[in-house]
Order: sequence, then structure tokens, then C-alpha cells
Amino acid sequence: MKTLSNVLAGTLLALSISSAFAAGDSGVEHNTQAFLDALNSGTGKPIEQLSPKDARAVLVGAQSGVKLTLPKADVSEKTIKVDGQSISLTIVRPASVKGTLPVFMFFHGGGWVLGDFQTHERLVRDLVAGSGAVAVFVNYTPSPEAHYPTAINQAYAATRWVAEHGKEINVDGKRLAVAGNSVGGNMAAVVALMAKDKGTPALRYQVLLWPVTDANFNTASYDQYAEGHFLTRNMMKWFWDNYTTDAAQRNEIYASPLRATTEQLKGLPPALVQTASADVLRDEGEAYARKLDQAGVPVTAVRYNGMIHDYGLLNVVSQVPAVRSAMLQASEELKTHLK
Repeated sequence: MKTLSNVLAGTLLALSISSAFAAGDSGVEHNTQAFLDALNSGTGKPIEQLSPKDARAVLVGAQSGVKLTLPKADVSEKTIKVDGQSISLTIVRPASVKGTLPVFMFFHGGGWVLGDFQTHERLVRDLVAGSGAVAVFVNYTPSPEAHYPTAINQAYAATRWVAEHGKEINVDGKRLAVAGNSVGGNMAAVVALMAKDKGTPALRYQVLLWPVTDANFNTASYDQYAEGHFLTRNMMKWFWDNYTTDAAQRNEIYASPLRATTEQLKGLPPALVQTASADVLRDEGEAYARKLDQAGVPVTAVRYNGMIHDYGLLNVVSQVPAVRSAMLQASEELKTHLK
């Protein structure tokens, strides 16, 4: 990447993560490995030892420290009322495109604790520009300010509102998909399950980007990439602890969709599941894709070799060819299924 050295210098200053992590894997793509080397040489506290406020600032600083030219889009805000509660939406439309357009919900990652539209704006704009569809970004209440199932209920309520009131924001609620990254991928999968269980809304597609699918930290990918590859096992445990510490809740399919039976998965919309080879979440994402397939759901499962968790989110590696290909794939699948 042309400005990688400058980017990494800025990222290193912004990121407050321990240097006690192991070195990255030699199979990681070279620009991404350079990012990991800079990250792992830091001297600050691990994310899971920070306050939620300070941890959020780390991600904001890392993302804003990378200067990119964003795809053009028309961005607006809307607050909806559902069952007496207010939910804030950020609406991202293809630039200067008039008329009623198809739409996808976007649920952001960050372990239910971190992340917002600012940190995910480039990713969302990429998907909007590539798909020609409108993104409705749901500003759900993070943890620990709220715990399971508050955020997922907000995500479902917002999705149903768009399906029923799409005309208010100039979208076609009958051409509706769900998408998300990391825990947002979890939320997209769960909203699809909830929509099936409740009989509404009808969804055309689900885009699950390196998703969390199970509250289980003992997979082979967790063992192999527990440290040194951006998302760590301890960090993921902290995220789950902020979301819910209740074992019974963690076992629910609306928290851990991988624990759904094949019968419960039957009839879900077609899915794209992207995973990264050097990611603790790799195995659970791929296991969910296999289970969808066993349930008869049309699914495309793709592992991006040499990539780490959130490769499609991190601005510092956003111009890596594999990342561009991954975003183009997700965009094209949305475009195809929302025609």
C-alpha cells in the first residue's frame, strides 16, 4: 500500500494494545502483516483492560487516522419509534440517485461494545456504491449500557420498520437484505432467524462478514490465533461478558445462531459467509455456513487466505487486493439478490 508506513505510524499511536502478543503468522498477507507488526509492538493495555469509553476511542482513532477518499454517497439521519422506543438510523444512499431503491440493513461490529457509523462508514459506503442499494445503518444501544437481547431486538425492530415503512425513506421494503460484520454478522444472522420465526419481514439475502456465531472459545482457530492477530481470545471473551454472562442466554439461538438446529435454519434467505484464514472466528463462521447448507439454504462460503479479523473494516488494509475483492463480492451478491 502506497502510504502504508505513514498509516501504520498513525495506527500505532492510536492503538492501545499490549505488546505481549505473539508475532503474526507467516501466512498473513504482507501489508496486513506489517499492520500486525506495528500493532503488536505497542506498549499500552489490551482492549479488554480498558473502560468501554477508552476502548471505543481506540477504534475511532485507528480508523480516523487513515486518510482515504470515500465513495460518494448521500447520508442522512432518521429516528424511528417502535413500541415506544426510539431507534436511530443512518441512511446511506448512492450519490445523487433518485427514485425508490432496494435496501439492506447494516449492523456494525465491535464486539457489541465498540464501533459506530464513523468507524464503519468506509465499509458501508463501499457496499452501497458497489450494490446500488441503500444501506440503513442501525445505531443500536451498545454494551455494557445495554445487555442481550436489547441490541438484537432493536436490530429486528428497525428491519421490520424498513420493510413496512420503506416509502418514508424512499426505499423498497420488499427488496430487503441484512448485512453485518463480526458481531454485526451475528446480528444479521439472528435477524434473519427472528424474521423467519415471526413470519415477517421477508428477506432476500443475508451477508455475514466474518461473523460471530457461537459463544465458544475452544475451536481450532481460537487456539491457533488466540493472540497476535488483532482480535484475541481474551478480547472476544470480554466482548461476550459485556453482552451477556448468562450461560442460558448464551445458549439461545438469538445469541449463538450456530446452536440452532437444521430444522430451525430451514427456509432462511440465501447467504454469503466470508471468513478470514487468520481469525479466531474463522471456524464458527464456516461451521454456520455448513449448517445453513445442511438445512437446504443456498449459501456461498468463502475463506480469504492471508486475512485477519475485520479485514474489510480496517481502513489501514482497505486497499489490499484481497480486501477489495471481498467487498466487490459482497456488493455484487447484494445487487444480484435485490434486483
